[in-house]
Amino acid sequence: MGDVTDFNETNEDLLVDFRDVTFKRGGRNLVGPVTWQVELDERWVIVGPNGAGKTTLIRMAAAEEYPTSGVAYVMGERLGRTDMRDLRAMIGVSSSALGNRIPPDETVQDLVVSAGYAVLGRWREEYEEIDFEQAHEILDQVGAYHLLDRTWGTLSEGERKRVLVARALMTNPELLILDEPGAGMDLGGREDLVGYLGDLAMDPDAPAIVMITHHVEEIPFGFTHAMLLDEGRVVAQGLIDTVLTSENLSKAFRQPIEVSRIGERYFARRTRRRPAHRR
Repeated sequence: MGDVTDFNETNEDLLVDFRDVTFKRGGRNLVGPVTWQVELDERWVIVGPNGAGKTTLIRMAAAEEYPTSGVAYVMGERLGRTDMRDLRAMIGVSSSALGNRIPPDETVQDLVVSAGYAVLGRWREEYEEIDFEQAHEILDQVGAYHLLDRTWGTLSEGERKRVLVARALMTNPELLILDEPGAGMDLGGREDLVGYLGDLAMDPDAPAIVMITHHVEEIPFGFTHAMLLDEGRVVAQGLIDTVLTSENLSKAFRQPIEVSRIGERYFARRTRRRPAHRR
């Protein structure tokens, strides 16, 4: 990892390099201070309860927000001293916020291919046959090729999540950010998506991945690192096996949680509190 004491330089192997970063809004501290680095070959999952600051943290990692204090480098460029639009071109993002902005009559093919121009709703952009071939290949990889001619407004929640992941991959990003990709999906759809993301995580040519989830059951195999957040502060971070423990999850969610691992997947449940001893 880079030297976090040197605020003027960053290690070129770091895609995200946050040093004592905070984010405040309306006088309230939403994130931080957080020191966090993501390297080229890492796959991170960020876990925490509602309001923990997960989405705000990755919006800074996606070059969509500036930190209030601290120093934040993304793709080797310091936020606040570079054109954020250039950084966003190197980052693929899949989020419900993006999904809410998509016109209901937008076809899946147009939605994915238009990622190259970072627009929603095709207008006057011109695309080559190779662009459509790439979009078709990615849709096939995520199991959504059959949706090619469907419109956004006719898709189920699970189908939408797959298409958003395909759009995020369309620009061959160096960093892929997934904000709750399994939210709203039924069990079958979630497991299909987790399987695909696991295969992606194991691909040495895939981009670095940062994923948010509330549920450890949604963490795909092949993920290497984890961060637990609570009220904007880091409870634990590092190698996934050392972070996703019963003790750490109980601390982050403020209730007794037992974590188990079956194969390469994690599962969690709330344990019963022992009744107070009566004398």
